[in-house]
Amino acid sequence: MSHETPSTKFKVPVRDLPAHRTVEVGSDYVAKVLAGLPMREALGGEADGGHGTLDVELYADDTNAYASGTMRGEVVVACSRCVGPARIAIDEPVRITFMPAAELAGAAEEQAVEGTSGQEGEEGVELADQDLDLFPYDGETVDLEPLIREHLVLAVPYAPLCREDCKGLCPQCGIDRNVETCACEKPGDPRFAALKGLKLPS
Repeated sequence: MSHETPSTKFKVPVRDLPAHRTVEVGSDYVAKVLAGLPMREALGGEADGGHGTLDVELYADDTNAYASGTMRGEVVVACSRCVGPARIAIDEPVRITFMPAAELAGAAEEQAVEGTSGQEGEEGVELADQDLDLFPYDGETVDLEPLIREHLVLAVPYAPLCREDCKGLCPQCGIDRNVETCACEKPGDPRFAALKGLKLPS
């Protein structure tokens, strides 16, 4: 019988490294993470949130810990055209360095200084590219939850679509043009309204 709780399933003691971890999150968790985003709120609180699976290998080297693997799943948000559910797939590589919080703050300050000093600045930028993503940790326990939350939020595009050819809603009557048709006509340009009653000389 497992004694794992929602809060502890994300945490991996450094003393257990190296280790392999697969962490799954369901609809309720994803919906909670995305709550407050406009394209999520448009669906309503009861809509399916999606799901996600983080699959990583973790190991430690000196004071740092590392995670390498994949994040897969999907998030469900509102389509930017018809406001129906849009399922956005997630399939992203994961390469993360976890540094003790104090060291991470010091590294950020050092990189800021190097960035203003010519050739050293070029090396500083290159180092940041190699590290890809940095997360703080307390030196004893790696918390995978911030990593999962970041991937879920970043998966939501600026203008999500339920499908590439979505016809959207009719701006006059509001029907979903993907499932119904209407006789609404495109409104005329208001700038020409004053010309409607104008009689031209023959």
